[in-house]
Amino acid sequence: MMVAADDFPTRADYKHFLNIPTRWMDNDIYGHVNNVVYYAYFDTVINKYLIDHGGLDIISDPVVGIAVETQCRFSRSLQFPDSIDAGLRVGHLGNSSVRYEIGLFKHGEAAIAAAGYFVHVFVDRASQTPVSIPQGIRTALERLTL
Repeated sequence: MMVAADDFPTRADYKHFLNIPTRWMDNDIYGHVNNVVYYAYFDTVINKYLIDHGGLDIISDPVVGIAVETQCRFSRSLQFPDSIDAGLRVGHLGNSSVRYEIGLFKHGEAAIAAAGYFVHVFVDRASQTPVSIPQGIRTALERLTL
């Protein structure tokens, strides 16, 4: 059962958008994007933002974000060949953690297809111990904070 759309955020509630094309392989046997693929879309909009706006170097930065919690709620199906507008905002920004909030919309449509969140804890790459969010990334995330 899908959740009523009025229980979801709207397109206007997000501060940043990335267009993500669906792929043929994203569809499952039921003819819609499989539920696990939505998390790949979440990961894509988050990491593309961190790279483009926070200066994240995914290969050599000594500090990286590790996913510790995720959630996705579905309102309507997406399917190939849809193009997705992935909305991003920050619901909470701590010292070493951030809660990203994501909304997925079929390109150009107002109705949300899915909403969720993704929590990163920033850690030292070598020791995997929590550290403060690097300043460049923090500045970028502050621009998305509610």
